[in-house]
Amino acid sequence: MSRSAELARLIAARAGAEPPEFALVLGSGLGHLADAVAGVSIPYADLPGFPHTSVSGHSPRLVLGQLEGVRVAVLAGRAHYYESGRADAMRLPLEVLRDLGCGRLILTNAAGSLRADLPPGGVMLLSDHIAFSGLNPLIGEPSDARFVPMTDAHDPALRAGLRAAAQALGEDLPEGVYAWFSGPSFETPAEIRAARVLGADAVGMSTVPEVILARFLGLQVAAVSVITNMGAGLSEEAISHEHTKAMAPLGAARLERVLRRMLQDFLRQP
Repeated sequence: MSRSAELARLIAARAGAEPPEFALVLGSGLGHLADAVAGVSIPYADLPGFPHTSVSGHSPRLVLGQLEGVRVAVLAGRAHYYESGRADAMRLPLEVLRDLGCGRLILTNAAGSLRADLPPGGVMLLSDHIAFSGLNPLIGEPSDARFVPMTDAHDPALRAGLRAAAQALGEDLPEGVYAWFSGPSFETPAEIRAARVLGADAVGMSTVPEVILARFLGLQVAAVSVITNMGAGLSEEAISHEHTKAMAPLGAARLERVLRRMLQDFLRQP
């Protein structure tokens, strides 16, 4: 039995065997959403091989249960490339989600905006991404499954569901391209200018490896950014991790409403 299958069996024994309809990976500002799930919380420390994230503002635990009447699995806390130098740091947790029977993954993150019409406090639905760092979580994968097509990697149906939820609430949910930088240092103004030339609308230090891994594992995936700052050189604000943590709750409250409405809409489907 694979390590992920063994962990999935352990988790099911504690939280029930019913497969989650959706999995959520919570970025900065959304950790409290895990508390809203009526179910079982399992610290990553109880799951051998799960990442021990060292980022302040992240509470590493897996929560399985009901949110808005829908069975969900919530990963409260993610591992980033810059913590270990491993782009595949989230592979095992995503494999476990697959082995639990989950087929849909929603990723969230905090990001810096490159657009004047996308200020801090806003949210952006990812239409596509750029792996600006040049890294890939499938480097070293021996099978030919590593050659993953990335057209429509950000699932059109999931994106449509998020857009519909936002529209029903009267929330603005613009779409854009997210560029992944490795971190942990923030981008330079020159790097921000380069990312804009390449077509990026926001920048961040996560999510792209998880999208690639999700597609490799056969999961449908969509991602949403909470905008916490403007990119370096685009405003007078001082960019810092403390600033990110302080600003994240503003957009996170809007995103939480959209996520909850999306789950409600899912229940209404025939």
